[in-house]
Amino acid sequence: MNWLDTILQGILLGGLYALFAAGLSLVFGIMRLVNLAHGDLIVLAAFLILVLVSTLGLNPFLAALIAAPLMFGAGYLLQYHLLNRTLGKDILPPLLVTFGLSIVIQNGLLESFTADSRRISAGALEQASISLGGINAGVMPLMTFASAILVIVGLNQLIYKTALGRAFRATSDDVVTAGLMGIRPNQIFAIATGLAMVIVTIAALYLGTRANFDPTSGPARLIYAFEAVIIGGLGSLWGTLAGGVILGVAQTLGAAINPEWQILSGHIAFLLVLLFRPRGLFPRAVD
Repeated sequence: MNWLDTILQGILLGGLYALFAAGLSLVFGIMRLVNLAHGDLIVLAAFLILVLVSTLGLNPFLAALIAAPLMFGAGYLLQYHLLNRTLGKDILPPLLVTFGLSIVIQNGLLESFTADSRRISAGALEQASISLGGINAGVMPLMTFASAILVIVGLNQLIYKTALGRAFRATSDDVVTAGLMGIRPNQIFAIATGLAMVIVTIAALYLGTRANFDPTSGPARLIYAFEAVIIGGLGSLWGTLAGGVILGVAQTLGAAINPEWQILSGHIAFLLVLLFRPRGLFPRAVD
């Protein structure tokens, strides 16, 4: 058994989990919103890409470019007209509303696409690999990990280097004071959710091209996203990447020992982090 190869595959798998989690981390960091429909939105975006690929004959990456602004618009409208109404000191309303949204999305996809599992064809990229010092790494996993890094770098640049980012940080710190300074929190929150949906579309692209998915596979993606966010530390984007890598490595090491231990190993790693670092490895200060 080549343990180095196993660890590399786990790190690359962690890039996919980081993409699942980045949008969730962004939304929580700005508005303290826990979106239980996040995994189902990833699956929804994957089906949207699938429809564009199958009906228009587009390359999956081009289809994702078309799907991204559509998902941004959907996220903006969802936050502005629905989720903003649930925000407040009580965390229960957004949990209930997003749980209901999860059920609606799943049943809508089941009605539209049946329960059959699907996959988005990426052509020759699916089998392409690169040799890294005697270890072969798939091109798609490498692209996934590179995309995760680019997403996190881009979000950090946006948050800390732009006027929009300053508005994000201001509303995150104090909504009332931000409103007095001329910032419209409801609009800022809607933009944040729209950006999260763009990240969701990127995650959906790699989910659909690397694995099968079906209308009910959203909750499993949500669990991985939650675990990556909590391992890394709530609201920490780089922590989210670290959390995804830890989760991915734990799963591949577990699978290398016994295939039945793959998912269990990730959950055990998550519980161990909670035991020794309850706020995660790189927690962001939360008032």
